Amino acid sequence: MWLRRAFFRWLLPAAFLLPLWLLIGWGVFQGGWAILWVLLIAMPSVFLGQLLLTLLTRSRPSVRIERAVSWWDVAGFTLWHGLTIAVGFFIDGVFPWVLTGAIVVGIALVWLQVWQLWQEARGSGSRLRETITWSTIPTADEQAPPTRAHEVIVVRETDGRD
Repeated sequence: MWLRRAFFRWLLPAAFLLPLWLLIGWGVFQGGWAILWVLLIAMPSVFLGQLLLTLLTRSRPSVRIERAVSWWDVAGFTLWHGLTIAVGFFIDGVFPWVLTGAIVVGIALVWLQVWQLWQEARGSGSRLRETITWSTIPTADEQAPPTRAHEVIVVRETDGRD
């Protein structure tokens, strides 16, 4: 459980730290004109992708209640963040494969988050409709339940002596 909660807390800082790592990795390992690719494509896409994934993950009721992600999330984010960190090393010969893997895993992670959100939302809607339909809405034959006047208590803080 501690690992799932740690991932829950890591999601938002990762949106800032992973793009920063790409910039630092470019400065340490690469250099040259690749900075344009890093600044204009890689950093914004990792930042926006991580924010989208964080939003999708934290919008699930189970994640909000437990304040922990699922094991599927742990596996997906570990793989995606690992590949994103590997991209930041800019290793010749391996870079295109690692970049392609990071993109594919990122897209798969978006679909995983949407699927999990759909699975959790699907059941709650039908229960809500059943509850509203069968218990709270009176049929045309039924009379509305009788209402009674509520008791009102007035408390005065000061006496109004004239």
